[in-house]
Amino acid sequence: MEKVENKAVFLTVHDLGSNHNSIKNFVDHESMVEVKSRSVFIHVDVPGQEENAANWPTDVPYPTIQMMGEELVKVLDYLKIKLIVGLGEGAGANILVRFALTHPSRVLGLILIHCVSKGVGMMEYFKDKILNWHLQTIGVNPTAEQFLVLHKFGPEIETVENKETLIQEYTETLKKKVNPLNLRRYVEAYMNRKDITAAIETNLTSTDVMMVTGAKAIHMQAVENMFMRMSKQKTTLLKIDSVGDVLQGAPVKLAQNLLLFVKGLGYLTSVTLPGVERQRTFSGGDQAALGAGPRRRTMSMEDYDTPRIRRTSLTAVQK
Repeated sequence: MEKVENKAVFLTVHDLGSNHNSIKNFVDHESMVEVKSRSVFIHVDVPGQEENAANWPTDVPYPTIQMMGEELVKVLDYLKIKLIVGLGEGAGANILVRFALTHPSRVLGLILIHCVSKGVGMMEYFKDKILNWHLQTIGVNPTAEQFLVLHKFGPEIETVENKETLIQEYTETLKKKVNPLNLRRYVEAYMNRKDITAAIETNLTSTDVMMVTGAKAIHMQAVENMFMRMSKQKTTLLKIDSVGDVLQGAPVKLAQNLLLFVKGLGYLTSVTLPGVERQRTFSGGDQAALGAGPRRRTMSMEDYDTPRIRRTSLTAVQK
């Protein structure tokens, strides 16, 4: 954590049916080498979802999605981290939004992949009921696998050329590395989530947000609906064509846009990736403040990557 104040610090939270490795694999992708070298990534495993986890104690209540969001601040306090950029997928993205709503002064920006703000719908409710029953009584069986594959890759998985490989790798991970009883608890917690749309409209107006969805993702429409309710000065929607799973299906495109987003926050301004312009392209950007001009040769790489104080101070909003 040496000189962490000069680096972009990312806090990541994973989706259902996975653990921190799902996002770590993206961070380790070759397209993220430059970003990773000048950043700090804190990967969080949701309780009981780590590899080879023991069964969650029957006498200990499993935390709600809201509790998970609120408790993330303890991770930052323990590591003495003041500000983070949240990077989450699915249920993990929902958790990060709740963290931002509860602790807005600790969040510089949010990158939300397939985030849904509404509570569970009736169709999703019954699907989850089936999933929970199978996870509880049998383990991760074919029916549960089918639901989680749909949740992960979307209904257009049949059109993907390497679908067999993707599905096999994902389901093998479920069978071997994710505790099915604990997974059921995470699914159940997510199924019982409360609608936070109104809270987002009212209280998530000072945080920069990039919402991301695959054009073939099952949650695409819900992501677009959430985007319509958010501040257009602070929020950008990135829809990636021809993919359902953004992390695995479009890592280069996601890395490029992640870098543009973080540059807009005043970090990593010296980093370049193929196809990435040196100026911010998102709405509400202040190019002069965000370092769009030419780099001064007298500045070291470390100094150049130091965040702009004027931009950083915007996160200290009143609750």
